[in-house]
Amino acid sequence: MEVLTLTTYADAPFMTQQQAALEERGVSFTTLSVAGEVAADTDRRPVDYVRTVPRVVREAATGYDLIHAHYGLTAPLALAGLRTPIVLSLWGSDVHGPVAPISKAAAPFCDAVVVMSERMREALGRECTVIPDGVDLERFRPEPRARAKERVGWDDEGQDVLFPYPPARGVKNHPRAERIVSVVDNLREEPVRLRTVHGVDHDAVADYMNAADALLLTSASEGSPNSVKEALACNLPVVATDVGDVRERLAGVDPAVVATTDEELVEGLLAVLERDERSNGRAAAREVSIDRTADRLLEVYERVAGTVTETEAERERRRVAADRLE
Repeated sequence: MEVLTLTTYADAPFMTQQQAALEERGVSFTTLSVAGEVAADTDRRPVDYVRTVPRVVREAATGYDLIHAHYGLTAPLALAGLRTPIVLSLWGSDVHGPVAPISKAAAPFCDAVVVMSERMREALGRECTVIPDGVDLERFRPEPRARAKERVGWDDEGQDVLFPYPPARGVKNHPRAERIVSVVDNLREEPVRLRTVHGVDHDAVADYMNAADALLLTSASEGSPNSVKEALACNLPVVATDVGDVRERLAGVDPAVVATTDEELVEGLLAVLERDERSNGRAAAREVSIDRTADRLLEVYERVAGTVTETEAERERRRVAADRLE
């Protein structure tokens, strides 16, 4: 199966991991990124999307089984692909934020729409398939904390709270994370530090997960935050706002806290740090392993394109092998 991927961010780790898993299942990808430059604190301009339309038309004309458009703003570009079937994946902010009207207007013209959580499906207001981004359980796995701390250069004194996002990303609410950790630090005898980690190689993120004492998510909105699933895979306790599918992902995980107010975030982080234990999150992470989510997305591809890439027997053998690895 040949797939043309349209994206605003060609290096998005969750997307490239998803593609790698699907390539193992017989899918080939050509990725076309929207024109222009993008950074943590800058967005592409409308003219960049307009400039990309001719490239999409030319590329789609060479013959693909389907176009997979990632993020709502790429959906109008995918529609320029004429008769090529379209799968639209929405990421969260394109359903809950200012881009939502474009996503909602384009979705009915796509052959399949994939969202990350039930909340996104409800916000979109139409039938779609819920598939959270998967986590690579081989890359993200529990490791001794002392070894991880040595790798990332953290000392053994005090406790470290991980915030794995650029401060410039407003939706992640870094000032709130600073405020929460400052209060908790004043309530604890030993130092509590907020470790804001971004711009590192994705392979290194697991080391930070294993070195930290807790993950703090203070986002105003999310789809299915990858950092939470990666933390679960490393048995790192999570304290998070009630956004996206966080409550569902943390169901049955201990220690873990889902909060709605600053006071609940403070109390939850304080309780987690006082326990000073790893969580049982890895068992929950298996439900959203990259292998399981890739299988589900492949089924969407095959339905939309009208082709079969793997037989059910091959898929079942892959599932059994993945379960043994987990």
